[in-house]
Amino acid sequence: MSLAASNPAAELEGLRTERARLISLLESHGIEWRLPPKAVEPVGEPEPSTLSTDEKVTLFRRLFRGRTDLCPVRWENSTTGKSGYSPVCANDRRPGICEKPRIKCADCNHRQMKPLSDQVIYEHLAGNRTVGVYPLLTDDTCHFLAADFDEAEWREDAKAFFQSCLELGVPAYSGEAGH
Repeated sequence: MSLAASNPAAELEGLRTERARLISLLESHGIEWRLPPKAVEPVGEPEPSTLSTDEKVTLFRRLFRGRTDLCPVRWENSTTGKSGYSPVCANDRRPGICEKPRIKCADCNHRQMKPLSDQVIYEHLAGNRTVGVYPLLTDDTCHFLAADFDEAEWREDAKAFFQSCLELGVPAYSGEAGH
């Protein structure tokens, strides 16, 4: 048994060193080693879905996995024009319990968060309400990342982001559910 096989950390470091050496060798000879981005095929008319309502909700939950203990809904203040997402409280506006606006939700002793239910997701998919997702889980992990590129340089920023994902071995988008 070799020393590297008995020490996974040493083996990993050896592989990283070898990878760096090989990349340097390829680049010094002008050999392109990065895979070109996949061509995106034009999108035509969507085909009617053959999924049942339950299957659509299940697919949505799988693609947009986040916290399920909270149900974030969109709000908009017509006076200020501000908008955002906030978790739904089961006691919101309940007489004798909710003390809005005197007490902020974050400071309320009666705050009881509603979980994200299949019914709420169905209503979102049907266009009857707008819900969000909190992708950062309580253990500081996440299953997906969404990036928003704005301003005049958005194309260059998006390309740099995509290239970084390729170099790190992170699939920027695979086109397959759950990947």
